[in-house]
Amino acid sequence: MKQFDAVVIGDANIDLVVVGCNQIPQPGQEIYVDNMMMHVGGGAALFTISLAKLGLHVAFDGVLGDDGYGHYIREHFAQYGIDTSMVRTSETSRTGISIAINPEVDRSFITYVGSNAELQVGELDLAQIALGRHAHVTGYRGRRNHEEFVAMARKLKEAGVTLSCDVGWDDTGEWYSGVFELMRYVDVFLMNETEALHYTGFERIDDSLSYMSGFCNHVVVKLGPRGAVAMKDGLQTASPGFSVEAVDTTGAGDSFNAGYIFGFLAGLDVETCLLYGNGCGALSVGAYGGSTGTPDREGLEAFIRQNKVSGEEKSI
Repeated sequence: MKQFDAVVIGDANIDLVVVGCNQIPQPGQEIYVDNMMMHVGGGAALFTISLAKLGLHVAFDGVLGDDGYGHYIREHFAQYGIDTSMVRTSETSRTGISIAINPEVDRSFITYVGSNAELQVGELDLAQIALGRHAHVTGYRGRRNHEEFVAMARKLKEAGVTLSCDVGWDDTGEWYSGVFELMRYVDVFLMNETEALHYTGFERIDDSLSYMSGFCNHVVVKLGPRGAVAMKDGLQTASPGFSVEAVDTTGAGDSFNAGYIFGFLAGLDVETCLLYGNGCGALSVGAYGGSTGTPDREGLEAFIRQNKVSGEEKSI
């Protein structure tokens, strides 16, 4: 018997958002800004909150520090009914912090990874994770943890769990080709346009999707303000983005992921999943903080009804 709609594995930290910071202070200098705000951050945490807002019963699996920030994140999760029984408490590290400077123009970050560095895929309790009917995994780091990721994915599939994965940016610049082996075990593989082009080596998204479809039959690529495109069972579906005023793009991709996976778990068609993803992403950028603007299901469907655009399909 499954206890959760989804279990999310990955990072959680505090985002300190600095608004109106147009310069970095020089030594000995003090500058004043328009505002500073504290929010829950980390791609996995933002995805978790967004999915819970849409009405699913979600559990989070990660590592937090035994400090005020860690308690703040746990309390924030609790507001949305997110189960934290799988969260471990670090004995040596503090909860991670990321300072987002001037996110309304061109984001810059100062980041302390903190307790997130202690999350080791090979040490996860897979029996606990298998209590979810779906698992969303983040934190893939190429050849540094590839074997552990593949082993985890294989075992979760054997336990009857569907999987989604967002690989994120490769900070090594290698763009390890082993990712295509991982794709074979994942039900929905998500990435953004830049990541897709780097991994495949192609210059066009259509070519990248065609190539990746040889390894995974359901790949989704986020195109920023231009929307998103998915390839499922050899059929490509594109959905343009919604026209909105962006205040803070932090977490927009994670909000998209939540909307798309919500549709996937509800058994909806790809076009509707893309609409849900684009809707969540569009609403996310309208407020400071990575999950502040993400909607509940009623708000999402109302937004789509008011702004609906249709997708296009083509087979390959």
